[in-house]
Amino acid sequence: MSNHRGFSLIELLIVVAIILIIAAIAVPNLLRSRIAANESSTAQSLRTISTANATYSSVYGIGYALDLSKLGPPAGGGVTKDEADLIESSLATTQVKSGYNFATYTNDGNAGTQADPVLEYTLVAKPSSVQATGVSTFCVDGTSVIRKDPSGTAVAGDNPGHRCDPGDGSVFPPM
Repeated sequence: MSNHRGFSLIELLIVVAIILIIAAIAVPNLLRSRIAANESSTAQSLRTISTANATYSSVYGIGYALDLSKLGPPAGGGVTKDEADLIESSLATTQVKSGYNFATYTNDGNAGTQADPVLEYTLVAKPSSVQATGVSTFCVDGTSVIRKDPSGTAVAGDNPGHRCDPGDGSVFPPM
């Protein structure tokens, strides 16, 4: 008689239960890590865009860019005020990166010309899916101070004159 010994059904069920418990602990931590990475990437993108906007303003002398597409790379030909090549093309065209949607608001009535420069802008980054891709809303304006609303509930920057106003008369705290 051979003396082969295998695992019993009870032993296998115990191992599966232990694996499920470990997974239940690890998955939320993984999701929090992903959200933290998305938020860090978004803050860095805002820094890059803020610097690009300052460069755009000083190089072209027409104030800030009307929208992110003006800061992107040229489709062909050389660099111009309409395609300044200051930010990556995916952000300039889709205005989505790392689970965040980016929206630019400029002062009304300005066309971005020498006679009518864009003097103010507000750039807002909101999570595409709150609690999945991010939690916080981020904002930067002409002051180049990146601000963060950790609750993610405020509607920021819908009016560029508010300078990252969450809607209650205050401003987002700086990061």
